[in-house]
Amino acid sequence: MNIPLTVKDRAIRILFTEGADRRMMEAAIRLHNEQILTPLLYGTTKKLQQLAADYELSLDGIEIIDPELFAHREAMVRRMLKLRRGKTDEQTCRKWLMKDTYFCTMYVELGYADGLLGGSANSTAETLRPIMQLIKTRMPHTIVSSCFLMSRGDEHYIFADCSLNRNPNVDELVEIALQSADTARTFCMEPKVALLSYSTHGSGSGADVDTIHEAAQRLKRMPLDYAVDGELQVDCALSKRVAGLKAADSPVGGTANVLIFPDLNAGNIGYKLVANLGGFEALGPILQGVRLPMNDLSRSATTEEIYKMAIITAMQREALTESEHEGSMYANGLHMGK
Repeated sequence: MNIPLTVKDRAIRILFTEGADRRMMEAAIRLHNEQILTPLLYGTTKKLQQLAADYELSLDGIEIIDPELFAHREAMVRRMLKLRRGKTDEQTCRKWLMKDTYFCTMYVELGYADGLLGGSANSTAETLRPIMQLIKTRMPHTIVSSCFLMSRGDEHYIFADCSLNRNPNVDELVEIALQSADTARTFCMEPKVALLSYSTHGSGSGADVDTIHEAAQRLKRMPLDYAVDGELQVDCALSKRVAGLKAADSPVGGTANVLIFPDLNAGNIGYKLVANLGGFEALGPILQGVRLPMNDLSRSATTEEIYKMAIITAMQREALTESEHEGSMYANGLHMGK
């Protein structure tokens, strides 16, 4: 099965925060020409038009979001002050808005765009800081996590968390698992969630194993409509033969497609090993739990990866419109699982 990277509503507006980046321009032009979504390029009109000419690209039909021409900066300041709840003064808000990451974040917050894609030139910290300070999490989520969509042919997996949460505790592992299962469904995957460890069902011991085991048990107590198991070794999660030997009664043994890593070391190493040695395409990091669709790119991202991540961001926007009922189920699940 191939993952359908499709957007139902091509009017969805995705803001590219580093519009001067050639890869961003190329991806935006392709998305516009293929009528997949409506890309917006951030930057001054004069600079972007000059760079496009230098790159031998045409920006005809592409909307440029020029901060020098934006007429609603005062509305941004007022909204920032409200979001910060007294933690930041007006002068600081105005200073922040001089930075592209803050301006673009607030542009989406005010509803002028439906989602944001950045990070091709800015660091992850620069991209995420305004998101964490201003946008924060979408109820009932309490953390932001990340995942990667790993694909090779008709094989598809969600790996989490590979870029944000360093040493998640039980509560955080539960949220990461729930968020990742939701992301899997965004890609029309039926989630089969495995919480990974060096232990399978008590074959090993230690505080870290206990954390993963407790998170898995809490998930199993929730009214979920998909399978979850843990703790599982990765070969047990992926190989039916190994699962038959180590965990014959596991509902996800040998068939797991959502892999929850115990910490950031394991997750980051794991997805890069699979990408570099296994030939899988790694799309991400895809942010999960954020109130609005916003994603960070690797600075080494290719034009093709930027193109696909923009589509994923638009898919997240569409999924939000269907999530109110799911959100109430999620909150109920968190309560019942404890």
